[in-house]
Amino acid sequence: MRVAGERDMHPRQIRRSRSRWRFRLRFAGESYANACTARSRVTSRVRILLRQFHLWLGLALGGLFALLGATGSALVFYVEIDSALHSRAMQPGSGSAAGWSSPVWDRALATGRAQRPDPHGSWSFEVTGEPGALPARFYPSNRHSHHAEREMLWFSSDGRRIVRAEPWGGYLMSWLYDLHMHLLAGESGRQVVGWSGFAMLLLLVSGIIAWWPRAGWRKAFAFKRDAVALRRLRDIHKLSGLWSMALLFILAGTGALLALPVVKTRLLSATIVAPDTVPDPRSGAADGTQIPVSQALSTARGALPGARLAFIDVPGAGSEPFRMRVQVPGDPHERFPSSFIFVDQYSGQLLAVHDARHGNAGTTAAKWIRVLHDGSVGGLATRILAVALGLLPVVLFVTGLLHWRRRLVRRAHATPTRSHP
Repeated sequence: MRVAGERDMHPRQIRRSRSRWRFRLRFAGESYANACTARSRVTSRVRILLRQFHLWLGLALGGLFALLGATGSALVFYVEIDSALHSRAMQPGSGSAAGWSSPVWDRALATGRAQRPDPHGSWSFEVTGEPGALPARFYPSNRHSHHAEREMLWFSSDGRRIVRAEPWGGYLMSWLYDLHMHLLAGESGRQVVGWSGFAMLLLLVSGIIAWWPRAGWRKAFAFKRDAVALRRLRDIHKLSGLWSMALLFILAGTGALLALPVVKTRLLSATIVAPDTVPDPRSGAADGTQIPVSQALSTARGALPGARLAFIDVPGAGSEPFRMRVQVPGDPHERFPSSFIFVDQYSGQLLAVHDARHGNAGTTAAKWIRVLHDGSVGGLATRILAVALGLLPVVLFVTGLLHWRRRLVRRAHATPTRSHP
């Protein structure tokens, strides 16, 4: 049967034309097949490279990730574990919890200054909202920053006695905190922890890309219980990483940003907007008679009605003001909220207010980083989930290491040995 265009052609011409078309079609098909084969080879090579990258990055840094995850799990219930370990000194008190109008803060400050007579030392009292011992931090010689050298003290509920005193890092939970935050190595350790968090993100992404199935998804998610030990280890490693990848991504990313505050600020500035700067006011004079804590609290309470008091920072001699750290409605973190009130330590005048509710988008994003990292975003349930997530890097490292070791042994047995004459 002749097609259009062949009606006026000689039969020999028709055969030649059809032969040329068959050749062209065969050539096009072979070219397409060769292109697909080449593309498949490139994809296979990329997968092999990614698997090698994932393997060696995991072997190099997996132990560090496991350490940070395990210590992080312990720190989720930092306060509760520490109280249980020192239950005799941390006996629950009777009566109501100390708050805005309690006179106990002035008594505790007087007790502390009598025991630690450093006029330039500053104090930070934590308001737990529960009756019992009053936690405080003492910073000698005005070295007041969250990570500065400090001594931890606990006052009796009436503020008249120091029931426990420990140097920071001298008891288990504070030692674990330093190990988790900077590997007991100061600022250089903090940099290692922060950048290893970003390395953890690369490890997770490379693992997902290397796993990505080329055929059936059901097989990719399967766990073969009756398989050999090598396959079971691989499945445990694979499924542990798959089901926890999104949450581990959040955990590692927020941890890196907490360890690297400068990087956090630059990243928020580049992607959203630079977070609002917390005010740093000074008292009107450099010396004089410090007002009572109760007076400073009264001024601060009027500045942000309805705020919950979290910390009272009392300065030593100098121009530093009182600083009250408070939680306003909508602030997700109960223990370390993001709003501050500053009061002149000599005149009692209100100096500045930093209300996180009025912050820009960068400030709003920044205040969610800590609660996402420590699991306090959803209460007890998410804290328990954070404990489980912190232990998963241990599972991933151990299963990955065992799988690699077993593969080496298997290859060694499979390699033929040469017979010597």
